[in-house]
Amino acid sequence: MLEDDFTYVLRKALRGKGLPPEMVAERAGLSAQKVMSFSRGHFDPRTAALLAEALGLSAEAYATHLDYHPEPMELPDVRRLILPFNGDHVNAWLVSKGGRDLLFDTGNDPTSAAAELAKMKVVPSAVFITHGHPDHVSGMNAFPVQKYGPLIDGATHLDPGALLAMDGVTLRAVDLSGHFNPSVGYLIEGLAQPVLVAGDAIFAGSIGGCDPEHYDDAILRIKAALASLDDHTVILPGHGPPTTVGEEKRRNPFLA
Repeated sequence: MLEDDFTYVLRKALRGKGLPPEMVAERAGLSAQKVMSFSRGHFDPRTAALLAEALGLSAEAYATHLDYHPEPMELPDVRRLILPFNGDHVNAWLVSKGGRDLLFDTGNDPTSAAAELAKMKVVPSAVFITHGHPDHVSGMNAFPVQKYGPLIDGATHLDPGALLAMDGVTLRAVDLSGHFNPSVGYLIEGLAQPVLVAGDAIFAGSIGGCDPEHYDDAILRIKAALASLDDHTVILPGHGPPTTVGEEKRRNPFLA
């Protein structure tokens, strides 16, 4: 199940562009009533395509968004921790290779990530944080290990481009600022297939919400980051299911 359905895509695009629905309806040649109905969950491909054109999204990707579900995948080196977050969920990701277990993000409360890892009988070797929102950093103190992140209290700072090598894998910090500033993704190579831990910058079929002053730059950063990656690179988002670079280049209305 996607983190963001088509109504969230519309809200995020409106927010990012700083436009009221009435203005976008006029630009798209649609009635305000039609746009309101769409925003309340009544999907129509033609309406989606017209709104996409008015908002600078991919018309084809948005018109087919209702049917988009990333292909299931087997990730032998990766485990997803689905942690509680205000009645919903947030992801943390455990990457295991060469005798090391690396934890990416730590949940919305002090104990949930640690409790999940205890069930797995795993003690992480290091913790990596994508950005400073509470649902990603609140469990950090449960792990007395080396921590890394972009200007995160208690963690070693990593600038975009920073490279770390750990027991057969390399991690490169990638600038994904926009939804939160600063944010980094982690490109991991040396696994069965390359992986980008993306935090809240990218979701399957969507992006993290951005204020107007950061929205366009955020999309440019994401596109720049994905442009250099193979289509089979797996994206591990902060919310929702994993996806791939190729699927998001084709099916994500913000990126296609």
